[in-house]
Amino acid sequence: MTQPERVESLSHAQRERLAYIDFRLYFFGEIGRPDLIERFGVAPAGATRDLALYREIAPQNITFDGSNKIYRIGQAFSPLFDHASQRVLSALALGFGDGVNGATQPLLPCESPTALSNPRMDVLAPVCRAIHAKRPVAIRYHSMSSGESERVIVPFALVDTGLRWHIRAFDRKSGEFRDFVVTRIEAPTLLDEEPQANERPDNDIQWTRIVELELVPHPDQPRPEITEMDYSMQGGVLRMKLRAATAGYILRKWSVDCSPDHSLRGHEYRLWLKDHLAIYGVRNAVLAPGYRSPDQQRLEAETD
Repeated sequence: MTQPERVESLSHAQRERLAYIDFRLYFFGEIGRPDLIERFGVAPAGATRDLALYREIAPQNITFDGSNKIYRIGQAFSPLFDHASQRVLSALALGFGDGVNGATQPLLPCESPTALSNPRMDVLAPVCRAIHAKRPVAIRYHSMSSGESERVIVPFALVDTGLRWHIRAFDRKSGEFRDFVVTRIEAPTLLDEEPQANERPDNDIQWTRIVELELVPHPDQPRPEITEMDYSMQGGVLRMKLRAATAGYILRKWSVDCSPDHSLRGHEYRLWLKDHLAIYGVRNAVLAPGYRSPDQQRLEAETD
């Protein structure tokens, strides 16, 4: 039996524990029985068995330091599991949390940007239940343009813009699919009814439309080769596929110059959208730095 087949033959709980051993060796260089006992609540004998099993499957990955009674990373280490970068960084910064032991601690000294906008759990939870159950929800919403109002929305997805959390939903008041900022929602109440056919997400054109973007180092910034490294570009281009409903938020978050002539100045503009027409028709393209629609460009040309 090959190494991957051996891993797949294990129970889910065993794979979880072996993945944790793999993680600790990979990112900390060592693991001891107390680490497994603390993380999973297993008995000392169970922790010993897990370490022995890992050593049996991947002997090149792990060595035992008898003098310190700890297992260390092997010189020929090769990860037994795929460790997704976002999950690894989240674990290092926030710790492993299961909602039982309260606040978790970072696994290594780590500083992250402070989140200035955090949804209330008594609002987020019922909205999530509505998304899961595919049910409308009555809310009180505070809009920057129209103030406070009572609405019924049909939510179907959470959206992290990098600055705050939105709900993507059909809004019965406007008859459109819109984004609702979670921190502006109050008193959500699930309704015991099915959504109408036109309220379902497959009718949300901005959500179902996928835009393909090519981002390149800003032509007016020095050291394009470093920008290529920073963004893992291939052949000097970072290709992205995004939902139209999220494109404007992403381009704003990463300060992508979306002007047709890369005219924005400032050190924050490391990237340029090679073809600004790629976001033509994207409703939130107004958020993209420097973006001007073809209609705006024609009007500017006529008034010059």
